[in-house]
Amino acid sequence: MMKSIPYGRQFISDEDIDAVVKTLKSDFLTQGPRVIEFEQAFAQYVGSKYAVAVSNGTAALHLGAMALNVKNGQKVITTPITFSATANCVKYCGGDVVFADINPETYLLDIEQVQDLLDSSDKGTYQGIIPVSFTGYPVDLQAFRKLADEHNLWLMEDACHAPGAWFTDSSGHQQNVGNGAFADLSIFSFHPVKHIASGEGGMITTNNKQLYEQLLRLRTHGITKEPELLLENHGGWYYELQELGYNYRITDIQASLGNSQLKRADEGLKRRIEIAKRYDDAFRSLNIVKQKRSETEQNAFHLYVVEVSDRKGLYDYLKKNGIYAQVHYIPLHKMPYYRQEESLKTDLPNAEGYYERCLSIPMYPSLLDEEVNFVIEKVLNYLN
Repeated sequence: MMKSIPYGRQFISDEDIDAVVKTLKSDFLTQGPRVIEFEQAFAQYVGSKYAVAVSNGTAALHLGAMALNVKNGQKVITTPITFSATANCVKYCGGDVVFADINPETYLLDIEQVQDLLDSSDKGTYQGIIPVSFTGYPVDLQAFRKLADEHNLWLMEDACHAPGAWFTDSSGHQQNVGNGAFADLSIFSFHPVKHIASGEGGMITTNNKQLYEQLLRLRTHGITKEPELLLENHGGWYYELQELGYNYRITDIQASLGNSQLKRADEGLKRRIEIAKRYDDAFRSLNIVKQKRSETEQNAFHLYVVEVSDRKGLYDYLKKNGIYAQVHYIPLHKMPYYRQEESLKTDLPNAEGYYERCLSIPMYPSLLDEEVNFVIEKVLNYLN
């Protein structure tokens, strides 16, 4: 039997190692030139004006919620099918999370469900929306922007699964995930199983200069040394703590790895799309439900999810054969922490039905053709 196959895995090249070693031999290990290089290269990659690199995706979400002024008692809408950090960032700031159901075809936050929540509530009840480009499927941010503007809400996209994804707007223009055209902020993660790995790391992109400058302060304790922002100036050593922030800085070591990986991001995305097509073709005749596909969108395929009636049986069978599938995600409104809130004791049938059937099978660029064939063979063997 071949070696075990996880659902996701990083790939570290010789170029990646050389980039890190070069940084280790340099004068900077923490906040140095590699961080700035990474920010500028990533902003160019997604098409945004600004990018702020931070210690991880959760830190990016937290700082985003802070910059958007989430406060005690204010409500933010998001999806239950996401990693916990998407909702937790609101709680970190004292806000209240409200979950809306997903679209059963795309698995994304259902804009009609969000519309119903907003229309049935008093004006000012909600502050913002956090849609998630889950699996790499791009959210239609133009539609969400229109809805947010109608209700005077901010919009923060959790794009941790979706660097390189895009959707087509109503004018026929390609809109890259994270380009800042519609979302106030977009959040990315560089965890090892993501498209770009830096060990840990995250990025916030925006076209809003004021938010950008605030995020720079918030990631470094709320401190600034920028002369034009100082209330006083005692000399070259002087700095000011202007607001309460955190130490959410990324290191030059991580940034050098991330920047090296970014250089081959398109190559990795191309391979993910190839693997997804192989899966699509192999499973076409089976009774498997898959996420919606569209020629007007490019899915970044962080995950490849199938829905099957006997999810646990398939999971156990694959594991027995060395294939380590995963479930993304257990609905957040069913988690003990969120379930203790009376307002969140609600039924979200699409999310709950999806969870009963979903399974993420291996998807990463270094997955070999023979490994893809092995996964397909075992899925077919079990389901047939």
